[in-house]
Amino acid sequence: MSDSMATSYKTSRAVKSLFIYIMMVLFAAIAVVPVWVMLVNATRTTAQINAGLSILPSTHALENWRILTNRDFQIWQGFLNSAIISVCSTVLCVYFSALTAYGLHVYHFKGRKLLQGLIMLLIMMPASLSFIGFYQFMARMHLTDNFIPLIIPSIASAGTVLFMKQYLDSILSLEIVEASRIDGATEFMTFNRIILPIIKPALATQAIFSFVASWNNFMTPFVLLSSTKKYTLPMLVQMLRGDIYRTEYGGIYLGIAVSLVPIIVFYAFMSRSIIGGLTMGSVKE
Repeated sequence: MSDSMATSYKTSRAVKSLFIYIMMVLFAAIAVVPVWVMLVNATRTTAQINAGLSILPSTHALENWRILTNRDFQIWQGFLNSAIISVCSTVLCVYFSALTAYGLHVYHFKGRKLLQGLIMLLIMMPASLSFIGFYQFMARMHLTDNFIPLIIPSIASAGTVLFMKQYLDSILSLEIVEASRIDGATEFMTFNRIILPIIKPALATQAIFSFVASWNNFMTPFVLLSSTKKYTLPMLVQMLRGDIYRTEYGGIYLGIAVSLVPIIVFYAFMSRSIIGGLTMGSVKE
């Protein structure tokens, strides 16, 4: 009886494992196949794309690139503009959000709970509610058609602050802060040299989210920027849907594919920090 129960248990575990693997492969295919089709279409001509779906790449990538760049499509300028905005906003967002979360975690002051409640309220509030007021404020300050309103407001990121606060609550012991104070370190020295290395995985995680959100942001630059030389890459990709590219599907797919490359590279780079920092921050009592 015990042997049959053991066999039945092993069979049940095998079936469950097989089901899990099948679902993982299915979900991976759902995530990867659309991207692969886009990359394949970037190497095909318009006639081949109209002929039907294909999972094998073609040999017309260079031709599509010439079509893309020979019609005043300033792709490198778009890359530079998006890189400046995304990198600067990511650095400001991650650093100042971590600094705010550190202050909420370490210092106990009047209004601390009220401030945390305000952060939660800002997270639940739709961003579209303040968009009109934000534009009017930038217009009165004469900051339209400028990168400043696309970078500086990233300092106030309620979602990133909440994530950092919860991460600090789970891994940071106040004994580290007290020990650094006893050794004569200032508050900023403690934060920059001790706390930041400890929360490196959280910084890398939020840096990925912030960079992707800033890189893919279309609406805010579209409303604020008017000079073509200041257009971000998503804005230039949107221009591919205009009359001069409407029949060149290969060039459109190639432009979209090129716009995804920095996101993939940034994710691959920052994911190393996440993995490498998982064992950091432990405190031996």
